[in-house]
Amino acid sequence: MSTRVTLRLDFDAGRRLGPGKVALLEAIRETGSISAAGRAHEMSYRRAWLLVEELNKMFAEPLVTARPGGPKGGGAALTPAGERLIALYREAERKIRAGASVEIARIEKALASN
Repeated sequence: MSTRVTLRLDFDAGRRLGPGKVALLEAIRETGSISAAGRAHEMSYRRAWLLVEELNKMFAEPLVTARPGGPKGGGAALTPAGERLIALYREAERKIRAGASVEIARIEKALASN
């Protein structure tokens, strides 16, 4: 069975990091654009921009840099801090999945069949 494990970190002051924000960062890395990353996750540019702004304020170093549009076009890119954050988050997910594999298998066995 391909049970997916997701991780959401709830920090102080209502700050959160979870699969949606990390997926948005990965999409920005892949597309080079906040707008395209938002579309890939079926959200408006405004929503994607607000999430990026929230992430940039949440951490000591910005995770995303953006260039305004114009004749040569705009774009966005992850900073080294953004790349590190994704790697750390995905590694934490992997470790949680590995550490709880026995329990996950037992829970899967207890599921009703479709």
